[in-house]
Amino acid sequence: QVQLVESGGGLVQPGGSLRLSCAASGFTLDYDAIGWFRQAPGKEREGVSCISSSYGSTYYADSVKGRFTISRDNAKNTVYLQMNSLKPEDTAVYYCAADALDYGMDPLYDYWGQGTQVTVSS
Repeated sequence: QVQLVESGGGLVQPGGSLRLSCAASGFTLDYDAIGWFRQAPGKEREGVSCISSSYGSTYYADSVKGRFTISRDNAKNTVYLQMNSLKPEDTAVYYCAADALDYGMDPLYDYWGQGTQVTVSS
């Protein structure tokens, strides 16, 4: 059974850090494109970061550039999103997604996790 499971969300103060994990089962992430998306209440789902299936190129939304880092650990079949200098506007449910095709920041991926809540508040 193909499954993606996110973890690592929680409540953090502004300026703090969190590392989200996206663990895959039922398939390997080695050659897949991976995307991180988020959705805040009342807003559309938006792309945050992605790593391409070819060459492992990484991309970031302007709103998180310089603060978030996406990485892949093939041995653990897991993708991470390191989030530093968090702001209240980063509050959202964060989802990871995977696909053999490279959709970049478009939410067209076939496989999605269930999401993990990130709340940035003092």
